[in-house]
Amino acid sequence: MKFALILFSIFLISGCASTPNADPKDPYENFNRSVYKFNDAFDRNLLKPVAKGYDTVTPTIVRKMINNFFSNIEDVGITLNDLLQLKFKQAASDGSRVLFNTTFGLLGLINVTERLEKHNEDFGQTLGYWGVQSGPYLVLPFFGPSSIRDGVGLAGDSYTGVITNLQDVSTRNSLYVTDKVNLRANLLETEKTMDDASDRYAFMRDFYMARRQNLVYDGDPPREKYIDEED
Repeated sequence: MKFALILFSIFLISGCASTPNADPKDPYENFNRSVYKFNDAFDRNLLKPVAKGYDTVTPTIVRKMINNFFSNIEDVGITLNDLLQLKFKQAASDGSRVLFNTTFGLLGLINVTERLEKHNEDFGQTLGYWGVQSGPYLVLPFFGPSSIRDGVGLAGDSYTGVITNLQDVSTRNSLYVTDKVNLRANLLETEKTMDDASDRYAFMRDFYMARRQNLVYDGDPPREKYIDEED
């Protein structure tokens, strides 16, 4: 379902007319802003209140164990994308995190590999590593900021994800909901940086695109040339 929703969203936006005089990186701005308003309303009226309640009633030690558990699941996909990007040394490190945290860390509830650096890799970054450009910015319903490339990457991550491939529907859905609520609770403090932004949509778009560029190039993205430099 998640996989199909992502692909449908990409198909839907690819058929939308571009916004006149829009930012070249955001040609579907009108459509994106509409989806952003929908996501924002969903967050304000449901997801954020649930996350606040979860944050209030869940003890710190339990929150830490839940974060560790989902971080361990995330490391499985990270290791796969390490291999797809030919980062074999990094794959060995991330694979070791999965092995030791899953076994000695009781399915990842305890992080016994704190000395090993945790990396951030996904299929969208893998596509970027092999030269696929990000394409226009887009906002996916429920999933938020993305791009054409990262939307395809998100579908790939979903298709190969540990939780997505669980056969028991109730367990899969429970883990998925818990992961999203826990993630939203973790963002309650950091979202305050957006409070002073005059245009939250533009702030989120620019931050997202810059961060993804930085991740694709492992912290050393090529410097963009300005028009006067090209002249």
